[in-house]
Amino acid sequence: MTKQIRNIAIIAHVDHGKTTLVDQLLRQSGTFADHEKVVDCVMDNNAIEKERGITILAKNCAVSWEGTHINIVDTPGHADFGGEVERALSMVDGVVLLIDAQEGPMPQTRFVTKKALALGLKPIVVVNKVDKPGAKPDAVINAAFDLFDKLGATDEQLDFPVVYASGINGWASLEEGAPGEQWGPDMSALFNTVLKHVPANSGDATAPLQLQISSLDYSTFVGRIGVGRVSQGTIKPSMDVLVMEGPDGKTIKGRINQVLTFQGLDRVQTTEAGPGDIVLINGIEGIGIGVTITDPANPAPLPMLKIDEPTLTMNFCVNTSPLAGREGKYVTSRQIWDRLQKELQSNVALRVKETDEDGIFEVMGRGELHLTILLENMRREGYELAVSKPRVVFQEINGEKCEPIEMVTADVEEQHQGGVMQALGERKGELVNMVPDGRGRVRLEYRIPARGLIGFSNEFLNLTRGSGLIANIFEGYEPHKGDIASRKNGVLISMDAGEIFTYALGKLDDRGRMFVKPNDPVYEGMIVGIHSRDNDLVVNATRTKQLTNFRVSGKEDATKITPPIELSLEYGVEFIEDDELVEITPKSIRLRKRFLAEHERKRAARA
Repeated sequence: MTKQIRNIAIIAHVDHGKTTLVDQLLRQSGTFADHEKVVDCVMDNNAIEKERGITILAKNCAVSWEGTHINIVDTPGHADFGGEVERALSMVDGVVLLIDAQEGPMPQTRFVTKKALALGLKPIVVVNKVDKPGAKPDAVINAAFDLFDKLGATDEQLDFPVVYASGINGWASLEEGAPGEQWGPDMSALFNTVLKHVPANSGDATAPLQLQISSLDYSTFVGRIGVGRVSQGTIKPSMDVLVMEGPDGKTIKGRINQVLTFQGLDRVQTTEAGPGDIVLINGIEGIGIGVTITDPANPAPLPMLKIDEPTLTMNFCVNTSPLAGREGKYVTSRQIWDRLQKELQSNVALRVKETDEDGIFEVMGRGELHLTILLENMRREGYELAVSKPRVVFQEINGEKCEPIEMVTADVEEQHQGGVMQALGERKGELVNMVPDGRGRVRLEYRIPARGLIGFSNEFLNLTRGSGLIANIFEGYEPHKGDIASRKNGVLISMDAGEIFTYALGKLDDRGRMFVKPNDPVYEGMIVGIHSRDNDLVVNATRTKQLTNFRVSGKEDATKITPPIELSLEYGVEFIEDDELVEITPKSIRLRKRFLAEHERKRAARA
């Protein structure tokens, strides 16, 4: 029980190199054998994480350095997964804040730093990617100091140690510059800084047990697994405990089955664990996030974890289209409801409630990415459903209707600056700051209603020809800003059910861009394309060529059609309006009108 332990979380903005840095720490601490082949971003083990190159769930691992056991938590960078970051920070005694040497502090850097400082954690600032051509480490450190100061850091937190690193090349240094003989070609500078500046846990091993569950896992062999840090006391297998939801909440009795700790990426059974250990326990079916595992004789519950409230809501509905049930395995409202309840057990930033309408559930989350990742997971599991346009969650503050405001940072080339500023201005954005970098790019900072960002990412990519970077973070609630202009183009709606023919697409080619291709099934009320004008147009997408005995041989008779727009889940959710739905199945993404028949749509519009 006298072993040396350090618990740290790696926090940063998206793509600043957290998971790559953890790869190097695992490699250089001897976690992998010399002959072992290791994939990049080994911590991103979820299929969607690998495909998109992002971290969605906080993950634990552990390394040993000079006799000290270092537990490391790799956290997500997107604001939508802030719930994961908040839980991860409750398990650690220090944080390693990564900042890109070229981009500097970004909106998510501000978010995670604010959370860490509020918990009293002292950060170690790692200026990563210092070997990039546009790196400016001194400016980044000054910007980090200013950020800490704005967020109300204490004098001790402002006196942060700085490490210069290149995560992808596997070296760290306490001095600015390239790695040389005086520093060594490895990450030892970072390891030693962690040992020096992160405090060891000061809990008493003989005190009553106190272990707060920060995340959940599941195994078909042992059932639900709770992950958390032992604050005080000692935990052993086959031990009787109390599970308490805070000082005044529900209490249940349970018995620990196994106690495991992290060793590298593996989970290893142990006979006992003490203060500072991050452990996995199983055997208690009623375990949940935020509960305290404590001694039945001397209960010492901790307060439940506080998580920021969601800002965006969507309706998840049973799929009622004519093609419903053809591709999905789970299609009923009960199956969708049960899946959402299961998600609530581990996804703490999510809220789910039933609505007055049968088969429609309101699901609230942190942002579009948060909700579309849930939908993508459900789709891959075989669920079939329809979802509405995302809406912001309004709040009543002092009798006034208030809406969430986001802080947006956009890095764009100077030639695209005018178009981006015009688009953000139309969406009620207020310019806060504009900083040219002297190399042909400019950083724009805006405060904008969250409503104005719904559907903006595709427009931003088009405006910047794919070269722009945009990030946003929740800032607070302010009085309602008024109406915001919606989508500029109308849609092409199918008038009949059937199969798409090349001939019909050829006749519609000058009407707009299509979402469908030949041989796709369509139904009345399904959206088949974007109209080139601002009104909706009902079209015949199943029209066939009338065959006659007149034949012409020649290329001019061949039908030429423009390739369709590839529909992704994110594009569909951003594109639709209030009277439209995205139909999601394991094999297809389709867009449709809420009311399929034209006379029903006209009646609803009049109402």
